[in-house]
Amino acid sequence: MKTWDVIIVGGGIIGLSLSIALHKRGVRVLVVERGEPGREASHAAAGMLADCMLETPTALQLLATVSARMYPEFVHQLQDESGLNVDLRDQGTILLMPLEQVSEQSEFCAGHRLPAPLSELEPALADVKIPAVYLKERSVDPRALVAAALKAAKHRGVDISSGTPVTDVLLSDGRISGVSTDRTHYSAPRVVNCAGAWAGTFCGHRLPTRPVKGQMLAVASARHDVLRHVIRAPEVYLVPRSDGRILIGSTLEEAGFDKRTDPHTIHRLHQAAIGMVPAVGQARILEAWAGLRPGTPDDLPILGATSTPGYFVATGHFRDGILLTPVTAHVMAQVITGVQPDYDVSRFSPLRFHN
Repeated sequence: MKTWDVIIVGGGIIGLSLSIALHKRGVRVLVVERGEPGREASHAAAGMLADCMLETPTALQLLATVSARMYPEFVHQLQDESGLNVDLRDQGTILLMPLEQVSEQSEFCAGHRLPAPLSELEPALADVKIPAVYLKERSVDPRALVAAALKAAKHRGVDISSGTPVTDVLLSDGRISGVSTDRTHYSAPRVVNCAGAWAGTFCGHRLPTRPVKGQMLAVASARHDVLRHVIRAPEVYLVPRSDGRILIGSTLEEAGFDKRTDPHTIHRLHQAAIGMVPAVGQARILEAWAGLRPGTPDDLPILGATSTPGYFVATGHFRDGILLTPVTAHVMAQVITGVQPDYDVSRFSPLRFHN
C-alpha cells in the first residue's frame, strides 16, 4: 500500500496551499477531501484581503498583516504554475464608518483619509451620509485562487483523494499512523486537520470548531467599471471583479450545517447594495449562495501541533481564511517539518482548549 509523509484532511484553499508548501520542502503529500476540492468555504468567500486593525482581532493582527503582504508573490507563483489568472486587485477599499466609531478612532481616520473626493473615487456610489476612509487593501477571486492552487498542487505531484470523508485519525503506539475514511484508510506518520467547519466531526480528537453560515449573492453588470474599489459599510459590502461581477454580502448565522439560502435575506442584501450603489439595481443577479465559515470559541484560528505526536491542526480561520492562507501555509509547513517558525503561532495552539 502506498504511504505518504503527510496527509492533509481538507482540500480547501488552506489545505491545498499547505500541500504545495510542504511539497516544496520535499514532503510527499496526500490531500483527502470529503467532497470536491475547494467547494466549501473557499468557494463561498468574497475574497477581501482585509487586515484592517478595526476589524481584525488584536491577537491576529501580525499574521494578518504579514499574510496580506505575502499575497502578490503567493499569487504570482500560483499563476505561474497553473497558468490561471486569480484576479488579484489592488485598487483598495473604501470603508464607511458609523459616526460613533469615527469619534473613537480619530487617529486611525486621520491616517486613512480618502485620496480624492468620494464622488471622484466612486462616481456610482450614492450620496452617503456617513464618513469614509481609504484602506490600501487587495482583493482576490477565491474560486479562481482555489482552481489555481488545485492545478498547481496536481502539477507538482501532490496526490488528491476527492469524495472521501475522513471519519477519524489512526494511532499506533500513541502516535499518528494515518486516517480512516468511510471506504478505506491511508497511512502517514503525520496528519494535518484542515477540514474547516468539519474539523471537529472526527470520531476522536474533537476540536471546538463550528459552522458559521454566510449568505451572499453576485450580480453582473454590462459595464466592467461600475465599481473600482471594494466598498464596506456596516450593513453590506460590495466586492468588484475585473469581469464586471460584483459580490454582495454577507450574513453571520449560527445555523449548523444548513447551506440553504433565504430569499428574504438575499433580497435584503441586494436592496442594501442598491442603496449604496444604485447601478446595482440594473445589474443581473447571477447567483445566490451560502457558505460555512469555520468558527472557534474565541474567533481565532487553530494552528499547530496537538498533544498527539504527529497530529497537527490548521483550521478555524472564521472570516479570514482567504487572507491568512499564505502565512498559514508558510508557518505550518515549518512547524510540520520541525523548523522553527518565522512567526510565533503559540497563541493559536489547539492546546489552549484543553484545560
